[in-house]
Amino acid sequence: MVEAGIRLGAAERREQLLAAATQTFGTHGFTATSMNDIAIAANVTKPVLYQHFDSKHELFLEVLTSTAGELNTAISAVLSHASTGREKVEKGIAVYVDFFDEFPEHYRVLYGEGVRSEPAFALELRSIEDTINALIAEHIDIDELDHDLRRLAAEAISGLLESAVGRWLDEGQPQSATKVSELLTSLAWRGLRGAA
Repeated sequence: MVEAGIRLGAAERREQLLAAATQTFGTHGFTATSMNDIAIAANVTKPVLYQHFDSKHELFLEVLTSTAGELNTAISAVLSHASTGREKVEKGIAVYVDFFDEFPEHYRVLYGEGVRSEPAFALELRSIEDTINALIAEHIDIDELDHDLRRLAAEAISGLLESAVGRWLDEGQPQSATKVSELLTSLAWRGLRGAA
């Protein structure tokens, strides 16, 4: 929260508004969140919010893209420093679980209520998922799998992660992120080895 009376530059203000919007959308969902809610969370007036974003729809789309970019960057960074297939699976899954463990509201932004039912959001989410799946597929090093089967395996791993992490978050994260990562790594690794 920015203290009253402090003037921010346009770029800083925009970042502050995006952070407040991410938290608010992640807590209440797209439909239940109003621009007024976001303005209050950001400690600004609604006219200030509208100076940066024309609509709630536009703001959410930017939050969705920004959140996905953070996740993609985190996954890319760990995969680029992993050498073996097992290490890639372990590190990739660990960073995915840790990301949502630290920022559960980000999960709700990406996969929560309203995202897949709104055509523009669903299209953006599909594009985001395609980017992440392409990244995963390029690191599946199994000679027996051609390009299409690697992409299919990447989709399966993504679906496993999304579903399991969503359930874990809904239940209040009763197990540590490490235990969840270890379980999902074991499942994904055995599945990939079975495909070899």
